[in-house]
Amino acid sequence: MAARQRLKRGLVLAAALILGIGAAAAEPGPLRLPDTALEPIAFADLDGWTADDHAQAFAAFRASCGPIVRSRASDEQPLAAALAQVCRRALAHTHLDEEKAREFFETNFRPLRISRLGDTQGFVTGYYEPIVEGSRFPTREYTVPLYHRPDDLVAPGERKGESFPNRGPAFRRTQDGKLVPYYDRGEIEDGALDGRHLEICWLKDPFAVLTIQIQGSARVRLEDGLIARVNYAAHNGLPYTPIGRVLIERNLVPREEMSLDRIRKWMNDNPDQAKELRRKNQGYVFFRVSGLADDSEPVGGQGVRLTPGRSIAVDRPLHAYGTPFFIEADLPIDGAAAKTPWRRLTIAQDTGSAIVGPARADIYFGAGDDAGRVAGRVRQSARFAMLVPRAIDPVEAGEQMPLPPPKPALVVAKPEQKPAAHAGKPRHRARWHARVWR
Repeated sequence: MAARQRLKRGLVLAAALILGIGAAAAEPGPLRLPDTALEPIAFADLDGWTADDHAQAFAAFRASCGPIVRSRASDEQPLAAALAQVCRRALAHTHLDEEKAREFFETNFRPLRISRLGDTQGFVTGYYEPIVEGSRFPTREYTVPLYHRPDDLVAPGERKGESFPNRGPAFRRTQDGKLVPYYDRGEIEDGALDGRHLEICWLKDPFAVLTIQIQGSARVRLEDGLIARVNYAAHNGLPYTPIGRVLIERNLVPREEMSLDRIRKWMNDNPDQAKELRRKNQGYVFFRVSGLADDSEPVGGQGVRLTPGRSIAVDRPLHAYGTPFFIEADLPIDGAAAKTPWRRLTIAQDTGSAIVGPARADIYFGAGDDAGRVAGRVRQSARFAMLVPRAIDPVEAGEQMPLPPPKPALVVAKPEQKPAAHAGKPRHRARWHARVWR
């Protein structure tokens, strides 16, 4: 009975947190996740939890801990502050074996089933780091530029030294200081930026540029064999339209066949239509050279190197970097028709403009063509559990939250009886007590 009462208190508090009820109704330090359903569960409720490689998950989590403990979380960021406490414990260990790592997560976190309100399923996609051929100069073979961020591209509220936001409005500042919409993809492909010396390098075809823009980073092997790494720098503020969706809506590619490879094949087979199709996606991404590439993985939005199969991109305005998520899905890992069980603890270390919602993730699968084939196939429903530090665990917090008072019984009093001594006197109508709460 006591356990049920604790769970009831936790559920009451969780509901208060979901609905954004203030301190008068719930404990301070709320998790405010709009349009989100949270359900406290046990680790035993996670399918495949004990079979996962928790040592690998711990290594990925620990990589996030440096930036977390160095940052200053405010009172309005209770999850980030609570993660910092757990991270200090994690940084005390250089390595944990599988058993100790699983014990670490179970001791420091509480799993909460998370989904959008009204929906029990989440959604996962995959991404990777392309490795492409490029040239420092335009040639007959290399004709399509990959651009730096233009100096007239601005975002509202952007502060000097901060990274350009990966979503939201962006504008072009004219010579007279006015802000107007930035050039769209079609205008840029038609030469709107020509002559401004913004070219990082030149690639073989527009699809190579589009692929890098979708993935957010790439390794470019230049003509002398040097490999440069490029990373996201800015966007033009115009809407992103998935090319695959347009192909499906036009009945040009069956939904069940949709993948990055299938899009590439269609565009190579239909170059004239491909130009019009690309322009349906008005959004455009600009890059920066982050250094010479080696075999190390790229750096994600949190500033740490990504781990294939463990790092995920999440909705950054909604979630804190470093948050662990256990994902249960059946993914086409071994082939387009495969349904490989995928039960894995992942860490939020990156973000993307198309990643929106509480149970939405983009899984990083690595670099190169093999990783790209897998990532390009992944578009599946999934179940998410967010691991919340026990310092803000709604169930444990619920133990400190008093239960609502029991509902009082409704009692109807009997009519008063006249004493026998009054017999013979005029009788008055019997008085009934009003309904009272006792």
